Amino acid sequence: MSSKKIQGIETQAKTRLLLALWDLGGTKQEVNKGKLTRRIVPKGKKVTDYQGVFEELEKKGAIAISKKGFSLVSPVGLEVLGEGLKSPEFKFEGNIVGTWAANALLKWISQMNGAIAATASTNGVKSGIKSYDEFKQVALAVYDQLNRDYNLNDLVPIYRIRREIGDRVNRSEFSNWLLEMQEKDILQLQGGSIEDSAPDKIEDSVTTELDGLRCYATLLKF
Repeated sequence: MSSKKIQGIETQAKTRLLLALWDLGGTKQEVNKGKLTRRIVPKGKKVTDYQGVFEELEKKGAIAISKKGFSLVSPVGLEVLGEGLKSPEFKFEGNIVGTWAANALLKWISQMNGAIAATASTNGVKSGIKSYDEFKQVALAVYDQLNRDYNLNDLVPIYRIRREIGDRVNRSEFSNWLLEMQEKDILQLQGGSIEDSAPDKIEDSVTTELDGLRCYATLLKF
């Protein structure tokens, strides 16, 4: 079996596991092992066949494992799930998609569309951001939407805020205005690590000479 095919199978297994855990409320509570494995382990397979997948996701910080069950860790787990669903390697095996998977995907798409619609509604016409005050309003709206839709527990990745705002503001103004929001005690920019240490996500975070790399934003006041 080619390495590309093996990678595709691994992506499918990880994404199905995370999707099932998310749909079962794994971001808010621990999900019973039996309940989760009944969804993800197909006929002819054993739970032990997925041991490597569980261990890899736990090591990556996407899930937490206890004696009783599993939980989805925010924000890493949701980010890995989102990337897996967008991967061209992700697909369902066989001719029939399970009802739970179809409904879970519909719920995910609905939430993502809600996030896009809310951001668009807040931003209005996507014209360039010309002032700090305008940037503050947009950044707070994006922060709130990401935090709510992804259950990020007030620890929103800066790279996601930057990417949501996009080219409405240049890179230096984004960094400077975000730092100004920290100076005015609106946001606290925190260090930490990005999942997979992805270079593009690190680049889209904020780096200062004094504090170094800042990866996450936490709202202090509105």
